[in-house]
Amino acid sequence: MEQKKTVIRGEAALALAVVINSLGVLLMLHSGSGISAISSVPYAFQLVLPKLTLGTWTYLFQALLIAVLMILRKKFIPSYLFSFVVGFVFGEFMDLHELWITKLPLNIPLRILYFVLSYVIICFGIALSNRCKLPIIPTDLFPRELSDITGVPYAKIKIGFDVTCLAITACMTFFFLGRIYGLGIGTIVAAFTMGKGIAVIGNWMDKKIAFVSVLQPERES
Repeated sequence: MEQKKTVIRGEAALALAVVINSLGVLLMLHSGSGISAISSVPYAFQLVLPKLTLGTWTYLFQALLIAVLMILRKKFIPSYLFSFVVGFVFGEFMDLHELWITKLPLNIPLRILYFVLSYVIICFGIALSNRCKLPIIPTDLFPRELSDITGVPYAKIKIGFDVTCLAITACMTFFFLGRIYGLGIGTIVAAFTMGKGIAVIGNWMDKKIAFVSVLQPERES
């Protein structure tokens, strides 16, 4: 007998994902383990070309990812543009979380705790956003859609994407600034393992939860 799944609105899932993912990114940064892989490329450009802010470089990077997806799809997809709206809200929540996260105490045990919590939070949040059936943050949208386009498992695409971001960041900061900035042990660990972590949590969600949204009102069987 097939287990009955709990039906959850994708809009609520996306809202939760934005809140907790922005929390996770800042908590990982506060732990001192390094910046997250998906934020590392805009961070590197902001260091090398500081005339533009980190926020501006983030939007430019997101625009590039959306453009690449449309080229691969060989058509204009209006729903992709809504990802920028989600990205803006994500940035606002990062500013909000920063007000209290930066005040958290720091010592070695707490740094480890913050990193572990941030890792789990981000894995859960991305797995949730991948299933909400709505446009999501471009940096999360890109590996999800690329997996769908190429047929390569999401975990492999996500790991490859994160590692590529880290390689770009390392090369840019090293060659232009003389040393590698922004990358810590936590960044490396997350980049090589987070794709698998997201896949594990996602598989669990697929067994327990069915998502519906304004774009896809019917529950998948």
